[in-house]
Amino acid sequence: MNQVRKVNTISLAHYTKGTPEQKQKFIDDLYQGLKEYGFIILKDHPVDPQLLKQAYSVLEKVYSLPDAKKRSYISEKGGGQRGYTAFGTEHAKGAEVKDLKEFWHVGREVEDSHPFAKYYPKNIYPTDVAPEFEVIFEKLYAQLQEAGIQMMEALTFPLEVERNFFRDMVSEGNSILRLLHYPPIPEGIDPRCVRAAAHEDINFITLLPAATQSGLQLKDRDGSWLDIESDFGTLIVDVGDMLARLTNDVLPSTTHRVINPQDGTNVSRYSMPFFMHPHPESNLSCLASCKGSGAKYPDITAHEFLMQRLREIGLTK
Repeated sequence: MNQVRKVNTISLAHYTKGTPEQKQKFIDDLYQGLKEYGFIILKDHPVDPQLLKQAYSVLEKVYSLPDAKKRSYISEKGGGQRGYTAFGTEHAKGAEVKDLKEFWHVGREVEDSHPFAKYYPKNIYPTDVAPEFEVIFEKLYAQLQEAGIQMMEALTFPLEVERNFFRDMVSEGNSILRLLHYPPIPEGIDPRCVRAAAHEDINFITLLPAATQSGLQLKDRDGSWLDIESDFGTLIVDVGDMLARLTNDVLPSTTHRVINPQDGTNVSRYSMPFFMHPHPESNLSCLASCKGSGAKYPDITAHEFLMQRLREIGLTK
Protein backbone atom coordinates (compact mmCIF):
# COMPACT_ATOMS: atom_id res chain seq x y z
CA MET A 1 0.00 0.00 0.00
CA ASN A 2 1.42 3.37 -1.04
CA GLN A 3 2.03 5.81 1.75
CA VAL A 4 0.07 9.06 1.36
CA ARG A 5 2.49 11.92 0.86
CA LYS A 6 2.02 14.72 3.32
CA VAL A 7 3.95 17.92 4.12
CA ASN A 8 5.73 17.56 7.47
CA THR A 9 4.79 19.67 10.53
CA ILE A 10 7.79 20.69 12.67
CA SER A 11 8.23 22.73 15.86
CA LEU A 12 10.31 25.91 15.71
CA ALA A 13 10.59 25.77 19.52
CA HIS A 14 12.73 22.65 19.09
CA TYR A 15 15.28 24.86 17.32
CA THR A 16 15.04 27.96 19.53
CA LYS A 17 14.57 26.31 22.97
CA GLY A 18 15.14 22.58 22.52
CA THR A 19 17.89 20.17 23.46
CA PRO A 20 20.88 19.80 21.10
CA GLU A 21 19.22 16.65 19.74
CA GLN A 22 15.88 18.44 19.14
CA LYS A 23 17.69 21.36 17.50
CA GLN A 24 19.57 19.05 15.13
CA LYS A 25 16.39 17.14 14.28
CA PHE A 26 14.62 20.42 13.45
CA ILE A 27 17.49 21.43 11.14
CA ASP A 28 17.40 18.04 9.41
CA ASP A 29 13.60 17.97 9.10
CA LEU A 30 13.46 21.55 7.77
CA TYR A 31 16.16 20.94 5.17
CA GLN A 32 14.76 17.57 4.04
CA GLY A 33 11.17 18.89 3.96
CA LEU A 34 12.15 21.83 1.77
CA LYS A 35 14.26 19.60 -0.49
CA GLU A 36 11.53 17.00 -0.94
CA TYR A 37 8.39 19.13 -1.11
CA GLY A 38 9.56 22.76 -1.18
CA PHE A 39 7.11 23.14 1.75
CA ILE A 40 6.90 22.50 5.50
CA ILE A 41 4.30 23.44 8.14
CA LEU A 42 5.61 25.24 11.23
CA LYS A 43 4.18 25.20 14.75
CA ASP A 44 5.39 26.68 18.08
CA HIS A 45 6.54 29.94 16.48
CA PRO A 46 6.44 33.60 17.64
CA VAL A 47 3.29 34.62 15.72
CA ASP A 48 0.41 35.29 18.14
CA PRO A 49 -2.84 33.45 17.16
CA GLN A 50 -4.94 36.23 18.73
CA LEU A 51 -3.20 38.72 16.46
CA LEU A 52 -4.08 36.53 13.47
CA LYS A 53 -7.76 36.59 14.47
CA GLN A 54 -7.68 40.40 14.80
CA ALA A 55 -5.95 40.66 11.43
CA TYR A 56 -8.55 38.56 9.62
CA SER A 57 -11.33 40.60 11.23
CA VAL A 58 -9.80 43.85 9.93
CA LEU A 59 -9.44 42.38 6.44
CA GLU A 60 -13.13 41.51 6.34
CA LYS A 61 -13.96 45.11 7.19
CA VAL A 62 -11.58 46.67 4.66
CA TYR A 63 -12.50 44.38 1.77
CA SER A 64 -16.21 45.02 2.29
CA LEU A 65 -15.66 48.68 1.34
CA PRO A 66 -17.04 49.94 -1.99
CA ASP A 67 -14.74 49.35 -4.95
CA ALA A 68 -14.15 53.07 -5.53
CA LYS A 69 -13.09 53.52 -1.90
CA LYS A 70 -10.63 50.61 -2.08
CA ARG A 71 -9.18 52.00 -5.30
CA SER A 72 -8.43 55.27 -3.50
CA TYR A 73 -5.66 53.33 -1.70
CA ILE A 74 -3.86 52.30 -4.92
CA SER A 75 -0.30 53.63 -4.98
CA GLU A 76 0.29 56.44 -7.46
CA LYS A 77 3.78 54.99 -8.05
CA GLY A 78 2.33 51.76 -9.44
CA GLY A 79 3.95 48.36 -9.26
CA GLY A 80 1.66 47.19 -6.48
CA GLN A 81 4.47 47.27 -3.91
CA ARG A 82 2.38 49.19 -1.36
CA GLY A 83 -1.31 49.72 -0.76
CA TYR A 84 -4.23 48.19 -2.63
CA THR A 85 -4.20 46.19 -5.88
CA ALA A 86 -7.63 45.70 -7.46
CA PHE A 87 -9.39 42.46 -8.37
CA GLY A 88 -8.30 41.06 -11.75
CA THR A 89 -4.93 42.86 -11.93
CA GLU A 90 -2.31 40.16 -11.30
CA HIS A 91 -1.76 37.00 -13.31
CA ALA A 92 0.64 34.08 -12.94
CA LYS A 93 3.81 34.16 -15.06
CA GLY A 94 2.86 33.10 -18.59
CA ALA A 95 -0.89 32.92 -17.81
CA GLU A 96 -3.43 34.26 -20.33
CA VAL A 97 -6.08 35.14 -17.73
CA LYS A 98 -6.08 37.08 -14.46
CA ASP A 99 -6.27 35.63 -10.97
CA LEU A 100 -9.53 35.99 -9.00
CA LYS A 101 -8.15 38.04 -6.11
CA GLU A 102 -7.50 41.50 -4.71
CA PHE A 103 -4.76 42.32 -2.21
CA TRP A 104 -2.98 44.89 -0.07
CA HIS A 105 0.77 45.14 0.42
CA VAL A 106 2.47 46.23 3.64
CA GLY A 107 6.25 46.56 3.36
CA ARG A 108 9.30 47.79 5.16
CA GLU A 109 9.70 51.52 5.77
CA VAL A 110 13.05 53.26 6.32
CA GLU A 111 14.13 56.84 6.95
CA ASP A 112 14.47 59.05 3.88
CA SER A 113 18.23 59.19 4.48
CA HIS A 114 18.58 55.38 4.43
CA PRO A 115 20.47 53.85 1.45
CA PHE A 116 17.46 51.62 0.67
CA ALA A 117 14.90 54.47 0.75
CA LYS A 118 15.01 54.64 -3.05
CA TYR A 119 13.68 51.06 -3.19
CA TYR A 120 11.05 51.15 -0.43
CA PRO A 121 7.89 53.23 -0.99
CA LYS A 122 5.95 54.45 2.04
CA ASN A 123 3.08 52.27 3.22
CA ILE A 124 -0.51 53.22 2.49
CA TYR A 125 -2.95 52.60 5.34
CA PRO A 126 -6.78 52.94 5.37
CA THR A 127 -6.58 54.98 8.57
CA ASP A 128 -9.88 56.77 7.92
CA VAL A 129 -11.89 53.51 7.91
CA ALA A 130 -9.70 51.13 9.95
CA PRO A 131 -7.43 53.03 12.37
CA GLU A 132 -6.25 49.72 13.89
CA PHE A 133 -4.94 48.46 10.50
CA GLU A 134 -1.44 49.96 10.81
CA VAL A 135 -0.73 48.71 14.35
CA ILE A 136 -2.05 45.18 13.72
CA PHE A 137 -0.22 44.59 10.45
CA GLU A 138 3.06 46.18 11.51
CA LYS A 139 3.03 43.88 14.55
CA LEU A 140 2.20 40.86 12.39
CA TYR A 141 4.96 41.83 9.93
CA ALA A 142 7.50 41.93 12.78
CA GLN A 143 6.43 38.58 14.24
CA LEU A 144 6.53 36.82 10.86
CA GLN A 145 9.93 38.39 10.19
CA GLU A 146 11.28 36.98 13.44
CA ALA A 147 9.96 33.48 12.68
CA GLY A 148 11.49 33.67 9.20
CA ILE A 149 14.90 34.77 10.48
CA GLN A 150 14.98 31.94 13.02
CA MET A 151 14.10 29.40 10.33
CA MET A 152 16.62 30.73 7.82
CA GLU A 153 19.32 30.66 10.50
CA ALA A 154 18.62 26.92 10.86
CA LEU A 155 19.29 26.52 7.11
CA THR A 156 22.80 27.99 7.45
CA PHE A 157 24.06 24.71 8.93
CA PRO A 158 23.27 22.35 6.01
CA LEU A 159 24.06 25.09 3.48
CA GLU A 160 27.48 25.65 5.12
CA VAL A 161 27.38 29.44 5.42
CA GLU A 162 27.97 31.78 8.38
CA ARG A 163 25.24 31.72 11.00
CA ASN A 164 24.31 35.38 10.30
CA PHE A 165 24.39 34.93 6.51
CA PHE A 166 20.63 35.14 5.98
CA ARG A 167 19.95 37.41 8.96
CA ASP A 168 22.27 40.04 7.45
CA MET A 169 20.49 39.77 4.08
CA VAL A 170 16.90 39.95 5.35
CA SER A 171 17.05 42.18 8.46
CA GLU A 172 16.53 45.26 6.28
CA GLY A 173 15.14 43.24 3.39
CA ASN A 174 12.37 44.11 0.97
CA SER A 175 9.92 41.69 2.64
CA ILE A 176 6.22 42.10 1.87
CA LEU A 177 3.12 41.14 3.84
CA ARG A 178 0.38 40.46 1.28
CA LEU A 179 -3.19 40.69 2.60
CA LEU A 180 -5.31 38.69 0.19
CA HIS A 181 -9.03 38.52 -0.43
CA TYR A 182 -10.41 35.92 -2.81
CA PRO A 183 -14.08 36.94 -3.23
CA PRO A 184 -16.85 34.44 -3.99
CA ILE A 185 -16.42 33.27 -7.60
CA PRO A 186 -18.54 35.58 -9.81
CA GLU A 187 -21.06 34.12 -12.25
CA GLY A 188 -20.06 34.04 -15.90
CA ILE A 189 -16.33 34.12 -15.17
CA ASP A 190 -13.90 32.73 -17.77
CA PRO A 191 -13.65 29.02 -16.82
CA ARG A 192 -9.84 29.24 -17.08
CA CYS A 193 -9.72 31.71 -14.18
CA VAL A 194 -8.78 30.44 -10.72
CA ARG A 195 -8.14 32.19 -7.42
CA ALA A 196 -4.37 31.89 -7.88
CA ALA A 197 -3.03 30.11 -10.96
CA ALA A 198 -0.04 27.76 -10.67
CA HIS A 199 3.07 29.78 -9.83
CA GLU A 200 6.27 29.92 -7.82
CA ASP A 201 7.02 32.66 -5.30
CA ILE A 202 9.70 35.24 -6.09
CA ASN A 203 11.37 35.63 -2.69
CA PHE A 204 13.61 33.61 -0.29
CA ILE A 205 10.86 31.92 1.73
CA THR A 206 7.15 32.54 2.24
CA LEU A 207 5.48 32.21 5.64
CA LEU A 208 1.75 31.76 5.29
CA PRO A 209 -0.55 31.73 8.33
CA ALA A 210 -3.30 29.15 7.77
CA ALA A 211 -6.01 30.79 5.61
CA THR A 212 -9.72 31.08 6.42
CA GLN A 213 -10.67 28.50 3.74
CA SER A 214 -8.90 25.57 2.08
CA GLY A 215 -7.80 25.57 -1.55
CA LEU A 216 -3.97 25.67 -1.42
CA GLN A 217 -2.25 22.90 -3.37
CA LEU A 218 1.39 22.16 -4.22
CA LYS A 219 2.64 20.34 -7.29
CA ASP A 220 4.37 17.19 -6.10
CA ARG A 221 7.52 15.84 -7.76
CA ASP A 222 5.48 13.38 -9.83
CA GLY A 223 3.32 16.20 -11.24
CA SER A 224 0.25 15.46 -9.11
CA TRP A 225 -1.44 18.12 -6.97
CA LEU A 226 -1.28 17.70 -3.21
CA ASP A 227 -3.73 19.48 -0.86
CA ILE A 228 -2.06 21.43 1.95
CA GLU A 229 -4.23 21.38 5.04
CA SER A 230 -3.00 23.01 8.24
CA ASP A 231 -4.46 23.94 11.61
CA PHE A 232 -5.27 27.55 12.51
CA GLY A 233 -2.20 29.21 14.01
CA THR A 234 0.34 27.16 12.07
CA LEU A 235 2.53 28.66 9.34
CA ILE A 236 2.89 27.07 5.91
CA VAL A 237 6.43 27.72 4.66
CA ASP A 238 7.66 27.39 1.07
CA VAL A 239 10.82 28.08 -0.90
CA GLY A 240 10.81 30.98 -3.36
CA ASP A 241 12.79 31.48 -6.57
CA MET A 242 15.50 33.60 -4.92
CA LEU A 243 16.45 30.83 -2.49
CA ALA A 244 16.21 28.23 -5.26
CA ARG A 245 18.58 30.35 -7.33
CA LEU A 246 20.99 30.87 -4.43
CA THR A 247 21.08 27.11 -3.73
CA ASN A 248 21.30 26.05 -7.40
CA ASP A 249 17.90 24.36 -6.99
CA VAL A 250 19.14 22.16 -4.13
CA LEU A 251 16.17 23.75 -2.35
CA PRO A 252 13.71 23.98 -5.25
CA SER A 253 10.95 26.53 -5.62
CA THR A 254 7.74 24.49 -5.72
CA THR A 255 4.79 25.29 -7.96
CA HIS A 256 1.56 25.89 -6.04
CA ARG A 257 -1.91 27.30 -6.63
CA VAL A 258 -5.20 28.22 -4.94
CA ILE A 259 -8.11 26.42 -6.59
CA ASN A 260 -11.72 27.59 -6.73
CA PRO A 261 -14.14 26.20 -4.09
CA GLN A 262 -14.95 22.55 -4.80
CA ASP A 263 -17.57 21.81 -2.14
CA GLY A 264 -20.30 24.30 -2.96
CA THR A 265 -19.19 26.81 -0.30
CA ASN A 266 -18.57 29.75 -2.60
CA VAL A 267 -17.49 32.20 0.10
CA SER A 268 -14.65 34.68 0.58
CA ARG A 269 -11.18 33.34 1.40
CA TYR A 270 -8.66 35.50 3.29
CA SER A 271 -4.95 34.78 3.36
CA MET A 272 -1.84 36.66 4.61
CA PRO A 273 1.44 35.39 3.09
CA PHE A 274 4.67 37.02 4.25
CA PHE A 275 7.19 37.08 1.42
CA MET A 276 10.65 37.24 2.99
CA HIS A 277 13.09 39.05 0.71
CA PRO A 278 16.76 39.93 1.03
CA HIS A 279 17.72 43.59 0.78
CA PRO A 280 17.68 44.93 -2.80
CA GLU A 281 21.46 45.07 -3.25
CA SER A 282 22.01 41.45 -2.18
CA ASN A 283 23.73 39.37 -4.83
CA LEU A 284 21.97 36.09 -5.57
CA SER A 285 25.20 34.21 -6.32
CA CYS A 286 25.22 30.42 -6.08
CA LEU A 287 26.44 29.19 -2.69
CA ALA A 288 29.74 27.31 -2.75
CA SER A 289 28.17 24.27 -1.04
CA CYS A 290 25.55 24.00 -3.81
CA LYS A 291 27.65 24.53 -6.95
CA GLY A 292 28.10 20.86 -7.81
CA SER A 293 29.17 20.74 -11.46
CA GLY A 294 28.52 24.48 -11.84
CA ALA A 295 26.09 27.34 -11.18
CA LYS A 296 22.91 27.13 -13.29
CA TYR A 297 22.11 30.83 -13.12
CA PRO A 298 24.10 34.04 -13.75
CA ASP A 299 24.63 36.46 -10.87
CA ILE A 300 21.87 39.02 -10.38
CA THR A 301 20.90 41.39 -7.57
CA ALA A 302 17.72 40.83 -5.59
CA HIS A 303 16.26 44.10 -6.90
CA GLU A 304 16.99 43.26 -10.55
CA PHE A 305 15.41 39.83 -10.13
CA LEU A 306 12.33 41.26 -8.36
CA MET A 307 11.73 43.84 -11.10
CA GLN A 308 12.09 41.15 -13.78
CA ARG A 309 9.48 38.98 -12.07
CA LEU A 310 7.05 41.87 -11.36
CA ARG A 311 7.05 42.62 -15.09
CA GLU A 312 6.30 38.95 -15.84
CA ILE A 313 3.23 38.87 -13.57
CA GLY A 314 1.77 42.16 -14.76
CA LEU A 315 2.41 44.37 -11.72
CA THR A 316 4.86 46.73 -13.41
CA LYS A 317 6.01 47.60 -16.94
